[in-house]
Amino acid sequence: MQPKQSTFSERQAASAAAKQALLAKFKPKPAVQAAEAIDHDAERRERIEAVRRQRLEEKMDRQRAREEAAAAAEAARLEALAEAERQRLANELSVDAQKRAERKERKKAIKDAARAKKEAREATRPAARGEERVLDPIQEHERYIRSLERRRA
Repeated sequence: MQPKQSTFSERQAASAAAKQALLAKFKPKPAVQAAEAIDHDAERRERIEAVRRQRLEEKMDRQRAREEAAAAAEAARLEALAEAERQRLANELSVDAQKRAERKERKKAIKDAARAKKEAREATRPAARGEERVLDPIQEHERYIRSLERRRA
């Protein structure tokens, strides 16, 4: 506070000085100037470019992962096709082998039947002169019984 003995003009001068001090607080103070001006646009462009590079790398990684997955799927598909073909060939071979075995059995049965028929035909054929016929004694006996029955009838 001011002393009581101050005059009006002193009080007025003090008031003006206080107002000037109050206004001085709001005036811009001289700022420290940087040696080089900061280029905020360049910094912004660099940040944008870094983000673009990062996104491009992520995009390339995703693309590479998709291509690898597609290649793996194609390889699996080709392997499955090859396995199916191997199974088909194995089945064909087993079916062919089974058919071949059945064919051999049929031929053997036909051959055995033909041999038995031929032997039966030769057994019933009268023996040529000087040739001795060798027959099964049971068959010979049955033939003898049939010949006796024919005579009776």
